[in-house]
Amino acid sequence: MTGQFTILTTLITDGVKMKKSVAIILAAGRGKRMGSDIPKQFLEINGRPVIYYTIKAFEESSVDSIIIVTGESMMDHFRDEILKDAGFLKITDIVAGGSERYLSVANGLAAAGDEYKKVLIHDGARPLVTAALINGIIEKLEDHPAVIPGIPVKDTIKIIDDAGYVCDTPVRSSLTAVQTPQGFWLESLKEAYSRIPQDKIDASITDDACVYERFGKGKVYVTEGEENNIKVTTPGDLNVMKMMLG
Repeated sequence: MTGQFTILTTLITDGVKMKKSVAIILAAGRGKRMGSDIPKQFLEINGRPVIYYTIKAFEESSVDSIIIVTGESMMDHFRDEILKDAGFLKITDIVAGGSERYLSVANGLAAAGDEYKKVLIHDGARPLVTAALINGIIEKLEDHPAVIPGIPVKDTIKIIDDAGYVCDTPVRSSLTAVQTPQGFWLESLKEAYSRIPQDKIDASITDDACVYERFGKGKVYVTEGEENNIKVTTPGDLNVMKMMLG
């Protein structure tokens, strides 16, 4: 009986362990369109940097741990200033980012241990994300290896050629504006990232779903995103954030 009990306990423990999730929050971007010397994720809203509100949402969610990816020169500042007195308990690592977004994600994935089954990748400059959206993606990863949030495109989209002329108009009902966090089975995303050619920088890779679509196995499932889950890109976006977080 003892041996059977040990085996059963091991299976249950492993099952619970494999359901653990880790979030990788990207805070290494420079945000050139903000027109500021300070990276946009470190600009302050009501006395707190943008990244604080982003991390807070994940702290309040069901995700088990958080890995922060930031610029190498900002790592000490992040530890000593951003996290000072914040009371965050889920941050397990802070790693340096790369020259492109997907290289930063790769560094974050390398820091994610095999005890996690699910990984969520999120832009640090999306501070209005909610715990409800995060939890919903974690739940949907039970049935899908890749889940991303999106909202319907409201405007008509035109495809233009190099000369500036319209060459096509996609059917609007088939278009989705994609957000983060984007969720994946960790092993599957790591495998997809391992297939990215290393001989040159690929600037066409703009999100993790793109990596999974090109180099992964399986389809990407789109779930309903949130209208307010906008990304801080311009000074106008920051003003909107100040009103919504005020």
